Amino acid sequence: MSLRKVSSEKYIRNAEIAAAAPIAFPVEEYENKEREVFEKKDGVVDFRTVGWPRATGIFLKVIFATGVLSIPTAFASLGAVPGVLSVIGWGALNTYLGVILGNFRAEHPSNHSIADMAGMMGGPILKEMVGALFVIAWILGTGSGIVGIAVALNTFSNHAACTVWWCFLAAFLIAAMASVRTFHAIGWLTWTGFISIFIAVLIVVIGVTLRDRPAGAPQTGPYELGFLVIGHPTFQAGITASATIFVSSAGPVAFVPVIAEMRSPEDYKKALFSCMGFVHASYICFALVVYKWCGTWVTSPSLGSAGPTLQKVSYGVGVFGLLVSGALGLHVAAKFLFVRILRNSRHLQSNTLIHWGTWLSCTFGLCAISFILAEAVPIFNYLLALTGSLCFAPLQIALPGCLYLFQYRNTYKAGTALQKTIYYAHFLLPLLGAFMCAGGTYGVVQSIIDAYANGTVGGVFSCANDSGIV
Repeated sequence: MSLRKVSSEKYIRNAEIAAAAPIAFPVEEYENKEREVFEKKDGVVDFRTVGWPRATGIFLKVIFATGVLSIPTAFASLGAVPGVLSVIGWGALNTYLGVILGNFRAEHPSNHSIADMAGMMGGPILKEMVGALFVIAWILGTGSGIVGIAVALNTFSNHAACTVWWCFLAAFLIAAMASVRTFHAIGWLTWTGFISIFIAVLIVVIGVTLRDRPAGAPQTGPYELGFLVIGHPTFQAGITASATIFVSSAGPVAFVPVIAEMRSPEDYKKALFSCMGFVHASYICFALVVYKWCGTWVTSPSLGSAGPTLQKVSYGVGVFGLLVSGALGLHVAAKFLFVRILRNSRHLQSNTLIHWGTWLSCTFGLCAISFILAEAVPIFNYLLALTGSLCFAPLQIALPGCLYLFQYRNTYKAGTALQKTIYYAHFLLPLLGAFMCAGGTYGVVQSIIDAYANGTVGGVFSCANDSGIV
């Protein structure tokens, strides 16, 4: 599929806008003739019911839970200053890439996902490739949620059952919650889930400051805290830490399906900026405090960093947030497949047997795959880093850069020298995405191999206690 030809009148309008601003986003001036994915009409399920405050809650929950639990571990590799700069840099870039995706979607409201956008740019083959990568990304993201919940259940119960069974229970609960059909219906859970994980992290942040030494450090005798202003990691450790921080805010690629269910898609940027600003301020504050007091003894996930008692308290408060986070990731992937299968069919918005059968097959089927992957890579931060490097680097960095170059390939010609420079600078995004994909995947896979070799991971489908509490 290719974009409709730009009329001369529209081209002139774009050129005038391009000349007026350093970065041209002439999307709101277009008179769009493309239809929204979900239509508002009588006799069908109305999917477009999400307001921007609820969209903000969904965005917060997509990003915050797993990200905030992994960043202190990344600081332990990079050091405090590089860690903060990495959070700021990746956060600013991911926010800007979210703007690019929002603007492209505003111009083409028939797009339900980034795969649809790829299809408009590169045809059906690229669409299917991006769609497959998108689903894999959120399957891995759901897997990290399963691992996090299993750690919580082991913590509550003092490892009363095999970890595989806790993972299975977590997967079932995530699939059941993700099966709620619309983002509006699942939206009320997101604020509750966000508040629960925020309070859980706050408990740990306060708790680590009240201890004489980190919970993970030797409790008698001398020990080295390992706090560094500037770390000196190996390439393998550094790229893994960078991928972890990158993926902690790489959610905008999943925001596109939410826009398709917003009552007023033009309010998307309100939700985007509100979410990203709050998230990254919280990341920096929380991660710095935990790293300052725990140093290299920070745990992954970080909720175990304040000792066994507060670990149980924080997991008790935050387990619902982990559950909602896993469910949202699964919902995003399942909704993509659901729309892909039933699009242009009456079953997409009708309460038919095919409608429900397809939907539940998507949620429970994808969650089964997530469960298997979670058991294969049962280390929280490595699973997140693998998701960031293998999937989100091409989806969140390279592809939005290509979309920008494609969307403004005509309008930039009428711009100033500065505007042309900005346009050409976007060629760096596909290169950065390729580097993070190749380098990050190498680093994470090697780290996983090392973890199996040195006994950090007991094995695939292991019953071993992963809570750190004996």
